[in-house]
Amino acid sequence: MGEHAGRVAVITGGAGAIGGAIAAELAARGHTVAVLDQAGDPPVDLSVADQVHAAAAAVLRAHGRCDVLVHAAAAFDKADLAAVDLAGWRRVQAVNVEAALLLAQAFAPGMAARGFGRIIFVASDTVWSPPAGDMLAYITSKGALIALARTLAVGLGGDEIAVTCVAPGLTDTPAARVGQPAALFEDVVSRQALPRPLAPGDVAATVAFLASDAAAALTGQTLCVDGGLIPR
Repeated sequence: MGEHAGRVAVITGGAGAIGGAIAAELAARGHTVAVLDQAGDPPVDLSVADQVHAAAAAVLRAHGRCDVLVHAAAAFDKADLAAVDLAGWRRVQAVNVEAALLLAQAFAPGMAARGFGRIIFVASDTVWSPPAGDMLAYITSKGALIALARTLAVGLGGDEIAVTCVAPGLTDTPAARVGQPAALFEDVVSRQALPRPLAPGDVAATVAFLASDAAAALTGQTLCVDGGLIPR
């Protein structure tokens, strides 16, 4: 049955490489997993508040609870300062930050009532070292996620709800490879303290730890899963 049988984990972006690895890892540890994704069944557009509310309500109808919320979905629109438009900016913030807020609002009361909860946001190590100016909306959103997690950790800690972030480095996924030369990945790996490519399973293992009872004393923290590229 796994070490966490009976717990329900909700994963946004669970149809992607990193989100999928997280969903598989938590399922292997006994969680019942619900995936919220634009490519899911049913599809959910996380940039639309009404769809986020409806998806959260559907999870509670189907499973009666959410014990672990993992927000791994991300919009990655690229534009620098001169090119960014407000509609695109708002879509990135809606998917990457606002959906996390709305889902926390939906699920935290039940977590508090049961005296256990884990809320985990997937951020990015680019917050500390932006690699390009055209990642303006994305990196801003990830910084906001970290701030959101720290604030929620203070507000929800009294109800035994831990809120943390995982900040991956450049992880080798099909989406990350699109339009990128192999030399980019090789260069990043060469600058890591641990010179090995990062895989979705690295992020999934860290999320699984944060979702477990072993992480009971951790909240308000961000763990960088980037091979030591950015020591913190």
